Amino acid sequence: MKVTVCEINPGDGSRDKDLSALAAHIKQERTDFLLLPEMTFSNWLAADRTPDAGKWEAAMKSHARYVEKLSSLGARAIVSTRPITNASGSRRNQAYVWGDETGANGFHEKYYLPDEPGYWEHSWYDRGEKRFDTARALGMRIGVLICTEMWFFEWARHYAKSKIDLLCVPRATTHGGLQRWLAGGRTAAVCAGAYCLSSNLWRPEGDKANCGGMGWIIDPDGNVLATTDETNKFATVEIDLEQSRLAKTSYPRYVRE
Repeated sequence: MKVTVCEINPGDGSRDKDLSALAAHIKQERTDFLLLPEMTFSNWLAADRTPDAGKWEAAMKSHARYVEKLSSLGARAIVSTRPITNASGSRRNQAYVWGDETGANGFHEKYYLPDEPGYWEHSWYDRGEKRFDTARALGMRIGVLICTEMWFFEWARHYAKSKIDLLCVPRATTHGGLQRWLAGGRTAAVCAGAYCLSSNLWRPEGDKANCGGMGWIIDPDGNVLATTDETNKFATVEIDLEQSRLAKTSYPRYVRE
């Protein structure tokens, strides 16, 4: 199974250029599974402290347009997140899994929401239900922890019990915190006994959207297999799903709580 992670500039003038380059990379590498960053297909809304209904609506429409043409990226399955408004009018950040035949299906809504400069998420939208369900694609069982949720490691343990193969962490995180996030990703991989994949948004330093890039692919024992940077925005690794499945029987995953 070939998996790809990335860093994408979500700005209106840069997004399409990055996605075009990503599609070329996927074609060259023959990627099966792609993880995109958190809310890839619009400017990072939570950089502004004051929510704007018009901007939220525009972001939803932009994501809907891009999701409709995800097949153009060339991967067989994709996970990312998108802004939605549910039937009761509540705004949410929804993780979805996409496939050519199935389209995009939501399976988790972000529960742990920061609210601070650059990340006014709790101001912009509501938390979802405290449910961490799995998705399936390409014969894999997939769990997702959206950005901040990664730090609540009890859910990585929960996903170990759910026997996931991939733990996906779509992010929008700072330039200054990259090594801290990578350390957290290694810990999450060990707790879940699964490959941990993460893709991040990127904006230039000093931009009000403080998004620092660096995607990663980490094996179930916490070994870093690949990372991205500003020069190499995409990384692809061929993984062995049997390693993820066997990891559930080894330390510390087998220890009873």
